[in-house]
Amino acid sequence: MKIYKFGGASISNLDRIKNTAEIIKETAGEKILIVISAMGKTTNALETVVHNFFDGKQELALQLFEGIKESHLNFAKFLTTLEGQATENQLKDFFTEIEWLLHDKPVRNYDYYYDQIVCCGELFSSSLLYHYLREEKLNATWVDVRDIIRTDNNFRDAGVDWIVTDNNIGEHLMPLFDKYNLVITQGFIGSTDENESTTLGREGSDYSAAIFANSLVADLVTIWKDVDAVKSADPKVFPDAVNLPALSYTEVIEMAYYGAQVIHPKTIKPLQNKNIPLLVKSFLNPLLPGTVISSKASRDLPPIIVIKPDQVLIQFKSKDFSFVEDKPVEDLQLIFDNVKLKPNLSQNTAISLLCSFDNREEKIDQLAVQASEIFDVELEKNLSLVTVRHYDNETIERLTKNKKVVLKQQTQVTIQLLMRDF
Repeated sequence: MKIYKFGGASISNLDRIKNTAEIIKETAGEKILIVISAMGKTTNALETVVHNFFDGKQELALQLFEGIKESHLNFAKFLTTLEGQATENQLKDFFTEIEWLLHDKPVRNYDYYYDQIVCCGELFSSSLLYHYLREEKLNATWVDVRDIIRTDNNFRDAGVDWIVTDNNIGEHLMPLFDKYNLVITQGFIGSTDENESTTLGREGSDYSAAIFANSLVADLVTIWKDVDAVKSADPKVFPDAVNLPALSYTEVIEMAYYGAQVIHPKTIKPLQNKNIPLLVKSFLNPLLPGTVISSKASRDLPPIIVIKPDQVLIQFKSKDFSFVEDKPVEDLQLIFDNVKLKPNLSQNTAISLLCSFDNREEKIDQLAVQASEIFDVELEKNLSLVTVRHYDNETIERLTKNKKVVLKQQTQVTIQLLMRDF
């Protein structure tokens, strides 16, 4: 049993959908569960629909959604002939789910509507790929992942109920492989026990693949991306970034913790628990070896650079110049949890706590207002947080050139630098 996960870039246009099908055909005689993300920029487009709907701009939301519908229906026309009507019917069923909401007025919170609407991007894309594979005479079936992955109702970052999910996989998914070689489903989404759609956090499709792999005890998970392999840095920022042919689970967890975008932070643990290797491969150049992530220790790694731009440094300073002791910090942590913001870097001084956050303006403002009841609060924006694993002096000098280091944390393996331009 293998798991293939295809991201949105791999199915962003007709040629890429056909290319994805060719990759699947290469191993179509094997038992493969295929996990699909939303096409291209569909998630962003659906987020815009949600935003306008929640702001009371129903007509604009419906108009924007009409464009998304037409785009997917056009893909269906170019991809399918014999499967054309079945594809259109399935897509229209999904469209109805959203339109039913959009014709009403919001009475619940934003995150709830986000999940009900944005989740449909994966349903659209997986339906298109499934029917195209059927058109190509492959032995495939389609499953709505919301019938399989059970979650709590923490919308936009739902927690998985592993017991129910594992039972569902055993009862409803595994038997399909007695009849079909290929089972197509969706990443990123699940549902509550009240059948309300949920999402697992942005980029959660990788996590979905890991959930299935853990339950099925898969031989291998392959994540197909538009990069040759996991690289030592973002090649768009650092053209000299090198491929990393092999990484340990631990190294990847560390990279993800510091903000590397290649693998979702929650993906590795379910694989590590069952010692299932993860292969990151290029859908553009599938013959390249990619990166193998496994239990084997990483050796001789180059400096690995992770950059988080648009950071806000907040100083929470004791109002009476007393030490920042346990109780105020505990209260501050409760505020972090309430606002749903996590610091990327924290450092204590005698009378203050310094924290760097992603600049999510609404949440930053909310945090500052609530924290000001306990602390004097100072903000500095337009900062960048650079993390370097396996650093050397040459790399640090290059990264800090023409920069002012505002905050630094350093261990033998990792250095973090919060910086501003001079």
